[in-house]
Parts: sequence; structure tokens; C-alpha cells
Amino acid sequence: MTEASPAKPYALHLGVIALLFALSFVLPDYHHGLLARIMVLAVFAMGYNMLFGYVGLLSLGHAMFFSAGLYGAGLTVYHLGWNVPAAFAAGLACGALLALVIGLLALRTTGVAFMIVTMMFAQVFYLVILYFASWTGGDQGLVVQQAARVLVLGSASLDLTNPTVRYMSALALFSIVLLITLAIVRSRYGRVLVAIRENEERTKMLGYDTFSNKLIAVVVSGTICAASGAAYALLFGYVGSSFASVQYSILPLLWVLLGGAATTLGPLIGTLFMYYVIDITSGFTSAYLLIVGIALILLVLFFPKGILGSIRQRWLGWLP
Repeated sequence: MTEASPAKPYALHLGVIALLFALSFVLPDYHHGLLARIMVLAVFAMGYNMLFGYVGLLSLGHAMFFSAGLYGAGLTVYHLGWNVPAAFAAGLACGALLALVIGLLALRTTGVAFMIVTMMFAQVFYLVILYFASWTGGDQGLVVQQAARVLVLGSASLDLTNPTVRYMSALALFSIVLLITLAIVRSRYGRVLVAIRENEERTKMLGYDTFSNKLIAVVVSGTICAASGAAYALLFGYVGSSFASVQYSILPLLWVLLGGAATTLGPLIGTLFMYYVIDITSGFTSAYLLIVGIALILLVLFFPKGILGSIRQRWLGWLP
């Protein structure tokens, strides 16, 4: 890997953003809507990748950060009548605050204990949602009305239920988070995170405060996941407890592993691959999970570091 062409990664990422922008004009309606959803959930996976891929912390509680953004945005619109920017900001604030509190507590543990602690906090969060069903909608969830999902910009207004506006909003969020993530992992701070992942004790010996650096990573990761959740509530108009279940903590882990942990574009590739494999196979058979399982086994065998991770290892060492 050489540093002779630092513009290459940025050119690649801008090219991916340009491709997604171009696809909005040629995709059929069904795939247009599906790709918008994939981009929002890819942001969720990018937030998870920040902690798992670059810091090496395996969490099974990231569904609570996604749901904090989801409910922070959805409930303020539904019950308080807040506008879209204020609701999105509320979702971000809820995710960041929750991540700070969880980080301060969970980072006192390491390894398997960290995984178990995060899962326990996520389960508590899930049960709280069910307990306050009169506010949260419980298992049934809440539907955010179309009239509340309008972004007012001066004299102009954007209806987030419009397929084109929804796609472009999802692309804007994805692009911003992707470029921020790229900047972080290529910065000095990103290198410190990788050093912590590889050998935390040696990083401490070099004079770095590993706890503070990991705590910042947890907050950044949680805030990115909350941004995804808030966008999901506002763009797709549904807030439900299923998003806080353990399944939604496992899914981003799966997406990251498929695309390639510690790669900036891996979360998008993993989310895209998983969604379309399920979508295509479920159209042919009710036993689609068996086909999905076989596809995942083959992928792990031939791409042990994920799709993009294996490509980087074998051919393109400059990929971030």
C-alpha cells in the first residue's frame, strides 16, 4: 500500500456517490424505493463498522442506537408536532446521549463481556419501548402521517414521501456519512483506533488514553446509527419496536462482515448484497433462507474478509 496517490480513495467514493445519483434516473420504481431503503440502512452499518471494524469492539446492542434515533425523531413528530429538522436533530441527540451513557458503562468491560453488556442494555431499551406502549405504539408501532413529513426550506417545501425526494434525501445522508467516515479513518485519530484494535496495551504504552478514544468512537458510532434511525422514521414513516430487537443488532454485524469490516464502502456492499439475495430468492421459493445460507457460506469460503476486504487484500491495497 502506497501513499503516492491519496486522491484515489476520495475519487472512488465520489464516483460511488455519482453512480448512486445517476441510478435514480434509470431504476424502475421498485428498485428505486428499495435502494433508498438500502442507503439508509447502510448508514446504520457504517456506524456499526466504526466500532466493530476499526476499534475491534463487538457489540450486540446497536439496535438501541438506531431505535433511539428512530423514536427520537418519530415520537417528537407524532406527539409534539415538531418539524422535520427539529425531529431529526432530536433523534441525533437521543442517539448521542444514549451512546455516551452506554459507553461510559460498557467500556469498563472488554471482549465477550462487552458484547453481553451491550446486548443487555439493548434488551432493557426494547422492554422500555414495550412498557410505554401508549406512547411508543408497542409491537404495532406508529405511522407518521404524510402531512408531518414535509421539509420546509424558506418558501420552498419538500415532501419526503415523494419517491424522488426520499431517494435524494437518503443519498444525501449516505454521502455525508460516507465522506465523514472516510475522513475519520484516514485521520490521525483513525490510526489510533486501528492501533487500539491491534494492540491496546501497546497503544497505552505509547501514551494514548485508550478509554477516551474508545468512548469517542462509541459516541460517533451511536450518533451515526441514530442518524440512520431518524432518517428511516422520517423517510418511510414507520416507528416500531421490532427495530429495537436483537435481530437488528445482528443484521449490521452481518452486513459489515459480508462487505468487509474496516472498509468504508463495505457496509454498503454488504447491505446491498444481503437485501437483493433475500429479495430475489424469496420470489422463487419459501425456503429462501436456505439459499441465502448457502450463498453466505460460499461467500465466507471465497471471501473470508468480506467482499471488499478480500479485494483489498488481494488486488487493491490502497482501498480505505
